Amino acid sequence: MTAEEASEQEVARTPWHARVLTIFPDMFPGPLGVSLAGTALENGIWQFDCVDIRDFGLTKHRTVDDTPAGGGAGMVMRADVLAAAIDHAREDMASDVPLIYLSPRGLPLTQQRARELSNGPGAILLAGRFEGIDQRVIEARGLEEISIGDYVLSGGELAAMVLIDTCVRLLPGVLGADASLAEESFENGLLEYPQYTRPRDWEGHTIPDTLLSGDHKRIAAWRRAEAERLTRIRRPDLMAARLKDTKEKN
Repeated sequence: MTAEEASEQEVARTPWHARVLTIFPDMFPGPLGVSLAGTALENGIWQFDCVDIRDFGLTKHRTVDDTPAGGGAGMVMRADVLAAAIDHAREDMASDVPLIYLSPRGLPLTQQRARELSNGPGAILLAGRFEGIDQRVIEARGLEEISIGDYVLSGGELAAMVLIDTCVRLLPGVLGADASLAEESFENGLLEYPQYTRPRDWEGHTIPDTLLSGDHKRIAAWRRAEAERLTRIRRPDLMAARLKDTKEKN
């Protein structure tokens, strides 16, 4: 084995690393410590830790926020405090690890972005609080803003958990079957088709005959048609994007 091959194997064994900056570290790992993500964490497929932003707070009260410039309600997390916490968090992380601020004004979290992140070394996630964080630290530290939906949470911790879970489940060895990932919603630009299992007849509702036919070609066609139907009804934006992509390729 060459030194280059050995180095590549070592990189392959390096766990995906999530680090969250928060003023509530006791919230973690929360749901990330159970089920598939929890088992993968125990097995060393990924690793997790928190940085308590209040450790970099000011005065004996460990203050992390101040009143907004220009007036207004609420408080804003200080740039100097956050910068110190971010710089500390980056010290032993890979140089190319992305810095992400969970924000309702960020770009939407997509399956594609989750896959890109899961293929990297990990992520440093900033969970903001109050009215938000000082814009200057976003610009000075090059934070990527990501939103998990068009709504507002009390803080970024739950959003950080969502992002981490979407990435962890894509890591090799977390899910039992690669086919499960390939057929999920958003993986091919469509929502997932309906799923059924036993009993065959439940309260007068039966499993579609096609799924019980044993004809794999018919089953695949039915699933594809159902996926397209649901996407067309529920997410016309996805269908429009898919049609546009198909036209551009042709």
